Amino acid sequence: MGFQLANLVRENVKGLKPYSSARDEYVSDGSEMVFLDANENPFDNGVNRYPDPQQRSLKDVLAKQKGVLADNILLGNGSDEVLDLLFRAFCEPKTDAIITLPPTYGMYKVLAATNDVTNREVLLNDSFEPDVAAILREADSNTKLLFLCSPNNPTGNRFSETAIQALLEGFNGLVVIDEAYIDFSSGESWVGKLEQFPNLVVTQTLSKAYGLAGIRLGICIASTEVISVLNKIKPPYNVNELTQKRALERTLGIADVRQEVAMILKERERLIMALKNHSVTTEVFHTDANFVLARVDNAPQRYRQLLEQGVVVRNRSNQPLCNNTLRFTVGTAKENDRLLTALNNLT
Repeated sequence: MGFQLANLVRENVKGLKPYSSARDEYVSDGSEMVFLDANENPFDNGVNRYPDPQQRSLKDVLAKQKGVLADNILLGNGSDEVLDLLFRAFCEPKTDAIITLPPTYGMYKVLAATNDVTNREVLLNDSFEPDVAAILREADSNTKLLFLCSPNNPTGNRFSETAIQALLEGFNGLVVIDEAYIDFSSGESWVGKLEQFPNLVVTQTLSKAYGLAGIRLGICIASTEVISVLNKIKPPYNVNELTQKRALERTLGIADVRQEVAMILKERERLIMALKNHSVTTEVFHTDANFVLARVDNAPQRYRQLLEQGVVVRNRSNQPLCNNTLRFTVGTAKENDRLLTALNNLT
């Protein structure tokens, strides 16, 4: 039968009429108006008015940069809200399921539990790639979402295009490709293939390459039909005014973002070389992200020793396939100097 979006949407969501806020009913055209429609405090302090519930100015900039229509974009209070909306729109509690591919981003599992949705885990293979056949065997009519974190956290690698395409063609639910780290990869985003795959959903963020983790701005890019469903259930003012303004400033300064990314990639190569040549390191994994995963001789011990020298890394040894691994985020040149000095002090 193939992919049919209508078969995925929860019945209570299909007939839902979204809340219409004052800023939905009247959209300013820039004219000087007296706003007495939203019960706001009238004294101007920069944030006394409700924000644009559809974040139109920001979406217009992002749409041009991503090569999509503004109607293909939904913005959220961080990627976690975007992911949660997907659960609430398409997964019936106590009935439906998702598929995740450990080791991967831990919030998929948390959100599944929060929404009372079964999480079917299919481990990545020894090369940290999706096991396509095993994934498709796990899928049935109640499996609504498949999460692919690519580049993957914590492993750092970008999944093969062949594997992802096979899953898009073989899975009848929504395939959610989490591209939080795509700006650090030499590969292309899957955003350019939205028209080819109606079940494709891409999530991105301003937290990593754009350096705006503190404002919490997540991006969902999908067909207009998927976005329309999500708009039914999103809170009316889920992205606040300060976040919208700061995000707009940063996205308009895209040249600065690209310069910072280039510096991070340069430092990433320096860190990779240092780790490969270090005596405590047994394996350094390929990365398309702003971090490096490395297997060491004794991860808990090395983690503590680095911490004692004022350097905080992440011990990922509790994740499947990640025994004795540390994850190193690429910092500034000065921060990386401190890390390398600390590594050289290990005995």
